[in-house]
Amino acid sequence: MNNRTSDLLNRLSESATIAMATMARELKESGIDVISLSLGEPDFDTPEPLKQAGIDSINNNETHYTPVAGTARVREGIAKKFLRDNGLTYSPNQIVVSTGAKQSLANVVLSIVNPGEEVILPAPYWVSYVEIVKLAGGIPVVLPTSIDDDYKISPEALEAAINPNTKMVMYSSPCNPSGSVYTREETEAIAEVLMRHDNIITVSDEIYELINFTPRHASLAGVPGMMDRVVTVNGVSKGFAMTGWRLGYIGAPKWIADACNKIQGQFTSAPCSIAQAAAAAAVEADPSISNHMLEAFLRRRDLMLNELSKVPGMKLNKPMGAFYLFPDVSALFGKSFEGRTINNANDVAMYLIEEAHVATVSGIAFGTPECIRLSYAAADDVLIEAATRINKAISKLS
Repeated sequence: MNNRTSDLLNRLSESATIAMATMARELKESGIDVISLSLGEPDFDTPEPLKQAGIDSINNNETHYTPVAGTARVREGIAKKFLRDNGLTYSPNQIVVSTGAKQSLANVVLSIVNPGEEVILPAPYWVSYVEIVKLAGGIPVVLPTSIDDDYKISPEALEAAINPNTKMVMYSSPCNPSGSVYTREETEAIAEVLMRHDNIITVSDEIYELINFTPRHASLAGVPGMMDRVVTVNGVSKGFAMTGWRLGYIGAPKWIADACNKIQGQFTSAPCSIAQAAAAAAVEADPSISNHMLEAFLRRRDLMLNELSKVPGMKLNKPMGAFYLFPDVSALFGKSFEGRTINNANDVAMYLIEEAHVATVSGIAFGTPECIRLSYAAADDVLIEAATRINKAISKLS
């Protein structure tokens, strides 16, 4: 029997974040006390009113198929949220609700990018961006940044990367994995470049919008002249601690929304009706319902910056959003312990899980090979213990 998988599947890489989380879980099951800082998941429970909305939907027998793009209530709620929080005017027929923001991203790329067309990915980028582009047959064009630039691209670098074959730009702000946040002024400067190129659609991934330590979130589509050039991606998983509900959405020009509706209709159809009801309650709620999480993440960020600043060879910036640190660890390359040499970020991540029993993720998966990603979505005492273990393990290298 021929057990060969498809060429398409063989083009894809396994998710590095999921792979490291799996390794951490297996070590825990074998009796090793592993602290996992590898997955991007809030350690809070879904707020009670949002859970109750899901329960009410079950009790009201809202358990049947819904329109592919989502119920009228959730799409109307999202449209109002966009206007209230971002100053973006989308009609409900420009909203498509999906099984997580990852599906939203895949819908957009598969609907727009043809084989051989280029997609610019400022690095660090979220691990799935490059794989989704490859799935569509597109060519990922990585635009590198560094910690010295706060992991942000300059307008000049973006302009230099664009050519007639460029179809799309994808980026996130607040960023996973760096936690960097583009200011209003920086967003406007990027928009100025993009408005010179009518053939480019930009995907603005704003899933971490509510975990933002700056005074105001800046949506790219909110820059005058950008609404018809941008797909805004968001969801309820990060800001409302609803990861398991699997609910993401887009606001887009209607032709793109229609395309995503068509492709989703053939892959999964609509997301879970109960999750849609809970998500509707989330976007209808005052955003302050999540303030307790924002305050905790800010405290934890500062705690981890203080603790990890004591670690030799770990260069840190001060991320202004999300719940990650993305230190440059290239100063550790070439160092060794007990005959084991650290050659790259993969080696650093493996050394930390095996020697410190702390799971992180190599920056290679995010297009920035000199870094590792650590999530601080964990209790304060767990984070302090993790930082202590990391410091002890790194101090052994010479």
